[in-house]
Amino acid sequence: MNIFKTQRMQKFKNVFFLLACMLFSVLLLAQNGSGKSAFGNTMRSNGRIYVVVAVMLTILAGLILYMVRLDRKITKLEKEN
Repeated sequence: MNIFKTQRMQKFKNVFFLLACMLFSVLLLAQNGSGKSAFGNTMRSNGRIYVVVAVMLTILAGLILYMVRLDRKITKLEKEN
C-alpha cells in the first residue's frame, strides 16, 4: 500500500513540474512586437555581445567540467564501497 502512495506522489510531482515548466516557457515567449530590443542593438553595435557570450560559455564550460569531475569522484567512491 505504501509503495503505491509513493508512486502516485512521484507521478504528481512529475506532472506538477511539467506544468510549471510549460507555464514558464509560455511566459518566456512574451516579447515586444518589434522583435528587437534597444539593449540588444546597443550591445551588438559596441561589440560587447561577444564578451557576454564568451563569459557565458566560459561559465558553462566550467560547470560542465566540475560536474564531470564530481561524477568521476562519486563513481570512484561507490566502487570502493
